[in-house]
Amino acid sequence: MEFSVKSGSPEKQRSACIVVGVYEPRRLSGIAEQLDKISEGYISNLLRRGDLEGKPGQMLLLHHVPNVLSERVLLVGCGKERELDERQYKQIITKTINTLNETGSMEAVCFLTELHVKGRDTYWKVREAVETTQNSLYCFDALKTRKGETRRPLRKLVFNVPTRRELTVGERAIEHGMAVSAGMHLCRDVANMPPNICNPAYLASQARQIAENTENLTVTTLGEEQMEALGMNSYLAVGRGSHNESVMTIMEYKGAVDNTEKPIVLVGKGLTFDSGGISLKPGEAMDEMKYDMGGAAGVIGTMKALCQMQLPLNVIGILAGCENMPSSNAYRPGDILTTMSGQTVEVLNTDAEGRLVLCDVLTYVERFDPELVVDTATLTGACVIALGKHASGLFSGHNPLAHELLNAGEQSGDRAWRMPLWDEYQEHLESPFADMTNLGGRAAGSITAACFLSRFTKKYNWAHLDVAGTAWNSGANKGSTGRPVPLLTQFLINKAGVEQGE
Repeated sequence: MEFSVKSGSPEKQRSACIVVGVYEPRRLSGIAEQLDKISEGYISNLLRRGDLEGKPGQMLLLHHVPNVLSERVLLVGCGKERELDERQYKQIITKTINTLNETGSMEAVCFLTELHVKGRDTYWKVREAVETTQNSLYCFDALKTRKGETRRPLRKLVFNVPTRRELTVGERAIEHGMAVSAGMHLCRDVANMPPNICNPAYLASQARQIAENTENLTVTTLGEEQMEALGMNSYLAVGRGSHNESVMTIMEYKGAVDNTEKPIVLVGKGLTFDSGGISLKPGEAMDEMKYDMGGAAGVIGTMKALCQMQLPLNVIGILAGCENMPSSNAYRPGDILTTMSGQTVEVLNTDAEGRLVLCDVLTYVERFDPELVVDTATLTGACVIALGKHASGLFSGHNPLAHELLNAGEQSGDRAWRMPLWDEYQEHLESPFADMTNLGGRAAGSITAACFLSRFTKKYNWAHLDVAGTAWNSGANKGSTGRPVPLLTQFLINKAGVEQGE
């Protein structure tokens, strides 16, 4: 899909289709009024006749409107003028793209980016339109022998901005939107891949593909022998039951002007399949445990977007690849593991494995002397119970970092909600035989999991994103969502100080 911006009046647009808004009840937007004027009341007459009420998502396609140069005009219902919010705007864009494809339009000029969306500027409206369009067109059919025959003729979309001085803003919004969309696309592709293909080595291969086209990105991997030499016994224990070797992939991006600038480190849990191990999961929906590498998919997608935008930062992305399977060689409940940090952990449940992988990685990253570390993981079902599918759980003992991530989530629409990390919760992890257990019980499960991780992050500012509820959808629309790529990418854009709005 090709995107561009222009600034001009609708009567001068010669295109396959012009897209304009209509408010409820039957009120023309400013742009629609201009078209109505040159068509000598043609559009307003249709509205008076009741052809379109203006409710959100309603569509009316007009052919050969008098005195209008474009072949067609698509009227889009936008609801009440002062009540158009972010959620409705995204829904309207999605419905518009679907309608344009259904009607066979190959190109269109979209004036919806001139609508008033509460609290949002031109940059946001254009970028969100790009991302929403790309996401609505996403389809994972790489492994189907018979591809669907979905009609998608739309190839070019032009967004109109109110003034010429906003053209630069619009162009920047398209650039950022395309980068985020590319990152989300990769995240979704990798996460949707079946576990017999997407194993820890596959994650590494996807990272190398990005590096092949990016001069300032290097990729290295650590296999089991190297991790054993480092004392990463907790990480290795989780993967011991699988014939697929555990692989930790390190993606090092150098974009800062000052090469000595401390890096931002992103860590992604990469359980390419989580059976639960000896503490075997129930059979229902176990196929979805291929998504237990959603954190790593989010990190690789974010690194893709970062490389495309070439942000002036130093960033390290780590994909903690592993597979948790039952076998005679698997780790057991009752085992006591010595982590890379030297702390010992009593295993109460082998299905609480993500934290055992991450704790060693969080110790490993100390060698980078990071500015900050953010880990992202499909860590706990408890987070899904607490927050559902709408918000990721955010945990951090560092208020400035937590606020930056929350703000990035609000900006990008990929929201998070901060959860407590009070010392009282640490008591749930006490063990009579080791320094801690790997499970804190049913109560406050997402919090005690984050408390466990916090014990390995004392040497830097750290935040944890639990994306168990947001990384994928179940049911009829089963598949990766591409989250938390928008949140993490927006966080990096903000850290880079890149100008965004007017």
